[in-house]
Amino acid sequence: MSKSYKDIIADTSSNIAKMRKDIPEVLQGFNAMAHSAGKGGALDEKTKELIAMALSVAARCDPCLGYHAKALVKHGATRAEVEEMLGMCVYMGGGPALMYAAAALAAYEEFGGEKAQA
Repeated sequence: MSKSYKDIIADTSSNIAKMRKDIPEVLQGFNAMAHSAGKGGALDEKTKELIAMALSVAARCDPCLGYHAKALVKHGATRAEVEEMLGMCVYMGGGPALMYAAAALAAYEEFGGEKAQA
């Protein structure tokens, strides 16, 4: 059975919305941190999203793969950039990282990223 990263992040976002009502201060703090950390500076936003995707692979976080794949497409990451980053993930994380690198690439494609050449 194939995963839909669009469905995964939709479900996750729905659950986070419930938490936002119950613990608003925590979610406001998290959102502020995410905004501040992701803002361009010495590293541009695309580079920061490549780092976030690498950490998502390492953490084996399916919702993270979806959110960061969507952001990578938004920031114009090329397939070559994504694959080079995933190669570093596999190098650093071995077999389990390879499995999540493959899933990260599927998420990138699902959100409209470049497909492999036939």
